[in-house]
Amino acid sequence: VSVAFTLRPVGEADFEPLLDLSIRVLRADLDRVGRFDPDRRRNRMRAGFDPATLSAIECEGRLAGCIAAVPAADHVEVHSFYLDSDMQGRGLGAAVFAAIAARHPGLPLRIEVLKGSAVHRFWEKQGFVRTGEQAFDWLYERPPSLGGAAPAA
Repeated sequence: VSVAFTLRPVGEADFEPLLDLSIRVLRADLDRVGRFDPDRRRNRMRAGFDPATLSAIECEGRLAGCIAAVPAADHVEVHSFYLDSDMQGRGLGAAVFAAIAARHPGLPLRIEVLKGSAVHRFWEKQGFVRTGEQAFDWLYERPPSLGGAAPAA
């Protein structure tokens, strides 16, 4: 399934809508582990709100989410990947991730996933393997690939 979308650098006008979106997407999982705090969520969103690394996702004429890809010397850190719930389950997340991965061939991609979150299945389908854990997160890495396509399942 092909889903048309656009990635563009975030602008300050996107901050509040994307903060609200991140809360809607994360709240249930954060409540489950006793970690939801609106000030902490705002501070974390602000800390990663960099137009050089955070892209707004537009689909069907509206702001549908965001994703960050932060290159380091030996890997790319993916974070702040949020999609509006009504946009999930249609292949948009996989298409967006493939576009981001294709920008960084030859480097492994890493992401932290909240323990117990159902989204870990999405990342495993994208070729990520759990490599470790922290107090609240599982650490995942996808080996470098050419073209950004997920390995065949």
